[in-house]
Amino acid sequence: MKPVAGESKPIPLSVVRRLTKYLALIQGLKGEGVEWVSSQELATALGTTSSTVRQDLSHVDFYGISKRGYATEGLAKVLSGLLGADSTWRMVVAGAGNLGRALALHEEFPRRGFIICGVFDVDPRKIGKKIGRLTVQGMKELPAVVGREKVDMGILAVPSAAAQPAADLLIASGIRGLLNLTLTHVVAPRHVPVVASRIVASVLELAHAVTFGSVLTAASRNR
Repeated sequence: MKPVAGESKPIPLSVVRRLTKYLALIQGLKGEGVEWVSSQELATALGTTSSTVRQDLSHVDFYGISKRGYATEGLAKVLSGLLGADSTWRMVVAGAGNLGRALALHEEFPRRGFIICGVFDVDPRKIGKKIGRLTVQGMKELPAVVGREKVDMGILAVPSAAAQPAADLLIASGIRGLLNLTLTHVVAPRHVPVVASRIVASVLELAHAVTFGSVLTAASRNR
């Protein structure tokens, strides 16, 4: 991640992940007309501590006011600039299955400045079908769309076996970053960051937590 003005070191990735959550929450509060928010209110809403919130926000060139907290409008603006959320980002989705369709129809993307310019697939049964305002196109059309629409990012919503070929095509077409929603590790050049968001793996993690959390809870009750 790029450093904040005045900082010599990049912000740790773990902090960046929490800053994205702060931004989403603060934008929601601002939309509700809330003008000020304290570190404790942020901590309570996100299940962390006020100390962690203050430490995280120390990486940001923005300061709170004693007994009032942080101005939501100002903090949202600073966080948006730091995280790139004050720009419009253009994206394409590789994969027109259920997940790809859901992404293309997700109303929150355009609200946050993420514009999906195209959905692509190799299945002739899907090509030509409408998904909202978009028409599914063949993968061979992807490079032209990426160039014409000046696409920044690609989303991989394809079967695992197709993940690397789709990633290679997206990278060769000129995208600057990838969101990998498959269970497969994708190899990319260093100048193309890849963020993995694996829903199935997260569900398995949750199942493990629920199972063993229940066991531990039951064991503690039997003591």
